Amino acid sequence: MLSWLDRAWRFFATALSFVLFGLGCIFISLVVAPTLLLLPGSATQRQLRGKACIHHVLRCYIGVMKFLGVLSYEVHGLQRLKGAKMILANHPSLIDVVFLISMVPNANCVVKSALLRNPFTYGPVKAAGYIINDDMVDDVIIAARQAFDRGDALIVFPEGTRSKPGQKLILKRGAAHVAIRTAADVTPVIIQCNPITLTKGEPWYRIPPQRPHFVIRIEQPIEIATYINDVKPSMAARNLTATLTRFFNKEIGLHE
Repeated sequence: MLSWLDRAWRFFATALSFVLFGLGCIFISLVVAPTLLLLPGSATQRQLRGKACIHHVLRCYIGVMKFLGVLSYEVHGLQRLKGAKMILANHPSLIDVVFLISMVPNANCVVKSALLRNPFTYGPVKAAGYIINDDMVDDVIIAARQAFDRGDALIVFPEGTRSKPGQKLILKRGAAHVAIRTAADVTPVIIQCNPITLTKGEPWYRIPPQRPHFVIRIEQPIEIATYINDVKPSMAARNLTATLTRFFNKEIGLHE
């Protein structure tokens, strides 16, 4: 009986969380983003305010979900995100990016242009000045270099999409190319969730039998200088991708 009540409550709380997320996005689009445009300052300053606003909103949002009993979480090595430039993480769940932005006040992200056509995400993406990715690696590299010059930390999921549960991770080379061409050290983040939830293709209403618990581990930075000495950028990116693939698979328990 108690198990049934717990699951029913988490179903309601999960639905409420999605509603709150949608309302928050609409509020940012209709109120926050226009207000930021009217405030004095340069475009960079307005985007910095937008990033900070989204950071605080998502930090509160994670707190609300924890309070409602939708999830629990623990974070290890949070201090390593301070001063990080390029943050690479695996992507087991829909809300991974929510966790990461809530921990990084100056977070920038590489997002698909489709988010600009979505009324729920248009406002936050524009307010924060996130980098748009339409498979043009050179454009992303230029935008990433500019973001690092502004003091942004760039969050990237090198798989390009959410992981498939139980399958080894396959990383694309785009993230490695950005790291190599901008000489930005990489800070790996391992995200694990038990039981798994909100995976690719899984509807929100498929509530797991127990409350999901997220473990987020920020690992030691990987120095890019060791990959670019006397090696062509394309080969350096290939080597870095191979290293990251082995590292992530090992850390999540999927050895090659």
